[in-house]
Amino acid sequence: MADKKKLVGEDYSTPELRAKVTGRSKYAEDFRAEGMLFARLVLSPYSHARIRSIDTSAALAMPGVKAILTADDVPGPRDQVNDNGTVIKANPRSEKALTNEPLYQGEPVLAVAAVDELTAAEAIEKIKIKWEALPFSVDPVASMLPGAMNPRVEGNVWSRPAGGGGRGQAAAAPLPEPINVKWTEEEAKEYREGRLPMNKGTDPEWVLGDIEAGFKKASLILDETFICPNTSHQCLESRTSMAYWENGKLHIHLSTQSTVQTVMSVVRWLDIKPEDVVLVSEYCGGGYGSKGTGSVTDIIPALLSKKTGAPVMMRVSREEEHAIGRARPAMHGRMKVGFAKDGRITAVDMFTVVEGGPYGPGGDGNTASRFASLLFQPETMRWRGITSITNTPPRGAQSQPGGMQGIVLMEPIVAKAARKLGIDQVEIRKINAPSGKAKFGPANPNGSRAYSTSCFLKEALDKGAETFKWEERKARSGQRQGSKVRGSGVAVSAYNAGSVGFDGLFVIKPDGKMYIQTGVGNLGTESWSDCQRVAAEMMGVPWEKVEIAWGDTSKNLPWSCVSGGSQTTHATTRAAHASASDAIKKLQEIAAKDLGGKPEDYEVSDERVHRKGGGGGMTLAKAAQRAIELGGVYDGHELPKDINVFTKRSATALAGQGLMGVARDTYKHDGNS
Repeated sequence: MADKKKLVGEDYSTPELRAKVTGRSKYAEDFRAEGMLFARLVLSPYSHARIRSIDTSAALAMPGVKAILTADDVPGPRDQVNDNGTVIKANPRSEKALTNEPLYQGEPVLAVAAVDELTAAEAIEKIKIKWEALPFSVDPVASMLPGAMNPRVEGNVWSRPAGGGGRGQAAAAPLPEPINVKWTEEEAKEYREGRLPMNKGTDPEWVLGDIEAGFKKASLILDETFICPNTSHQCLESRTSMAYWENGKLHIHLSTQSTVQTVMSVVRWLDIKPEDVVLVSEYCGGGYGSKGTGSVTDIIPALLSKKTGAPVMMRVSREEEHAIGRARPAMHGRMKVGFAKDGRITAVDMFTVVEGGPYGPGGDGNTASRFASLLFQPETMRWRGITSITNTPPRGAQSQPGGMQGIVLMEPIVAKAARKLGIDQVEIRKINAPSGKAKFGPANPNGSRAYSTSCFLKEALDKGAETFKWEERKARSGQRQGSKVRGSGVAVSAYNAGSVGFDGLFVIKPDGKMYIQTGVGNLGTESWSDCQRVAAEMMGVPWEKVEIAWGDTSKNLPWSCVSGGSQTTHATTRAAHASASDAIKKLQEIAAKDLGGKPEDYEVSDERVHRKGGGGGMTLAKAAQRAIELGGVYDGHELPKDINVFTKRSATALAGQGLMGVARDTYKHDGNS
């Protein structure tokens, strides 16, 4: 890549900017198809109940009502095998699109398809459902009080057995099981007095070093209980979806953060092949983690369409989005932290109770512990946790899941310790800051620990203090000015963003343009476009000659990462670089074949492949024509063996159109980003 960047780091107008500001961008709700029906949902009025019977006869007799879908029509979960050969066991307790035992108020139990929404709504009024109300609990800790009701018939807490395949095996991890956990009267009394009982956890705990010895070294020990609230995602675009079947293929329009990865969710939910799914999601009106790979309710229109033989649109209302739209889980935590006189953290004893919702445990508690370990580098640490079951809308990832809560639990204690020990707030964080390839979390069975790729937190704190004029502001902090008191504080934060191993794909055609394919989603961050500028920069192609295909799997997209968890920029930039490196190598070989010399005698810049230091060369347009004539690896008829099968299908469809750049990211990645 040239030293002087023309694209990377420069402002530009994104390819879909005009469509967005002029209203021409089409979201799932904007699509229409001939003969389209409309679906409406029936939601549970109970927090926990069982359906005893459903009478749909009067509704089905109404003019304009075409089909009714119940939980009995929805395929059950099936085992899957991922690209690494690991078996992902089907969890019979996982969330389904419709259910006969709703576990939260607002959970869908039935769907009606009719000629319009009004007819569907009127049909719903004629459906008779007999319910059996069951015990419920919406508080992650209240269900552990003696005598409290359980949110599931089987129990109130998820138990996650450790295990899975042995070394070198690709086997499934054991499925989580609901169990019954109740506090003793003594523990309940402690909770009522404002302290979270630090009893035995049900999640696999971890320990680093001798925690009791760490507390003995401490000059100050703080013991605090915290609550991080749940927060609903409230995406501006609800989970609307539309689907129809054509020539044996499912065509589905939905709202998702990740285009290609959501195909695999649809495949799993419907038990069909990836090549039989055409998924369209060019725009996503907000996801924030809740639409990482779509929503299980997306398949309801697909099932109704198969039943009726017509396209079906299911527009999700704001009320329905409140229910099925997910939320960040609440986290109750107790932190016992020991500090030496100089502010060094000698021990952390961390206990969390995570609000797990009704369907399976998340990882926020464990993730919180690992980021507390990374950012504050305690000499010794123990984490124990419980993931409670709650009769609430399902809980899921929301921006920096787990990491945010870990910081919220630790930061107030560090600030309090600084005040008690008389240490500056910036300095106490520098004393405990990670640096370089900082280790964090527990040791694995081999005795080694995870570590960061790099870390410059101390330097960042110094730069921040200088830029913020910390000493000056600190002197004014807490002073009253009229009715206001302003304070200044410090906090540190981090999150992982290190996906690797995905594919890049593009074609330079004889018209001289660069046609880039990307399978990541367009959820408003513009990384789907930004990251591809790296490939264009490397190829020396001006941005006005670049066209990007995205958001529609019929356009032959490559295997790309989930657009969530801060992964996209890291993973997609690496994949773009890999595909451009592949194309440059091919251009050098073509130039050497036609113009003489060795491939390494040539370089690529300014829409040409030419001799280094000046001399003979050819335009990329001409090289693209030569690639077609040469065939084989040059135009995509022969593909790398290590790219994903999803990319192979797409690249095969694009073969013969020009010079193809296609490669898997196999670059080194030492540590956790």
